[in-house]
Amino acid sequence: MRDPQSGVDYSQVLVDRADGPLKSLVGICGALLGYALIIPLVLQALLGIGWLVSGRPGSYAEYLRRGQTFETIWGLVSTHLALACLMVVVLLLARYLHRRSPAWVWSVQPGLRWRFLAVVMVVAVIVLNLTQILARGSGQPEFHVPHLWWAWLLAILLTSPLQAAAEEVFFRGYLMNCLGGLGANRWLAVVGSALIFALFHGTQNLWLFIDRFSFGLAAGALVLLTGGLEAGIAAHVVNNLFAFGYAVFLGGAAQARGVTEMTAADALWDVGGFVGVAVAAWWIGGLMRLARRTPRPAQPGAPARP
Repeated sequence: MRDPQSGVDYSQVLVDRADGPLKSLVGICGALLGYALIIPLVLQALLGIGWLVSGRPGSYAEYLRRGQTFETIWGLVSTHLALACLMVVVLLLARYLHRRSPAWVWSVQPGLRWRFLAVVMVVAVIVLNLTQILARGSGQPEFHVPHLWWAWLLAILLTSPLQAAAEEVFFRGYLMNCLGGLGANRWLAVVGSALIFALFHGTQNLWLFIDRFSFGLAAGALVLLTGGLEAGIAAHVVNNLFAFGYAVFLGGAAQARGVTEMTAADALWDVGGFVGVAVAAWWIGGLMRLARRTPRPAQPGAPARP
C-alpha cells in the first residue's frame, strides 16, 4: 500500500500524476464496467431469490418489472443493495489498482469523520425539509397510510443510506479522482463527475437534469472544500430518505422511483436547499478545523501530531 502525496486535496488521494493517465483511464473503465455488469447481476439474483422464496407469484418477468419499479418492498431493497455494491467496486479498485488503503476513499485524514457526518446530517434534515415546506406554501399534500407502511419505512431506513453512500463513493470519490488523474483541473473534475452522475439517472426533463446536476456540483465542491465525502453522503442520505419516505404516504415509493419530470419552481427550491446545506457544511467544517489536504510529513524534532 502507498500513501498519497503530502499536501494534496481530495481529488488526488487515489491517483499519482507520476503514474500517468493510463491507470486512471483503466480505473474509469473498470468502474463503469462494474456499474454496467455487477448492479444488474446482483439485482437479478436478489429478485430471483425473492421470487422463489415467495412461492413464484405469477411470471418472473412480471415480478422483475414490479420490483424494478419499486412496487414491492423487496424490489426497493434489492435495488438499493445492488447499488451499494458500487462501494465494493471502488474499494477494490483503490486497493488493487491504485495501491491505496481503502481509508483514503473517505477523506484526506484518512478515514470517515463520523462526528462531521452526523452534524451535517442534522443540518440537512432541517434545511431540506424547510425548503420543501416553503416550496409547497399553503398547499398541503394528501397523505394516505398504505398497507405495511412500517415495513416500507424500515426497508428505506436500512437500505437507502447504503445506496446514497455508494453513489457518493462512486461518483465523487472515485470518478472525480480518476478525472484528476487524467489531467483535468480539480474543478473540471467536479463538473465532469456531476455531469456523469446526472446522466446516469436515466430519462429526465431539463429541470430534473438541472436539479441532479446541481446536487452533483454541490457535493463535489464540498469534497474539495471539506477534504472528504462526509458532507455529500449526509446530504444524499437525507434527501433520499425523505424522498422515498414521503412517497410511501403520497402514492407509493414507485411514484418517487418513476419521476422523470420536474417543474422549474421545484428545481429551484431543490437547488436552494442543496446550496444551503453546502454552505452550512463548509462553515461547520471550518469550525471543526477539518483537514482539507493530506498530512504533510512531520518536521525533524517537531512534536508528534495527534
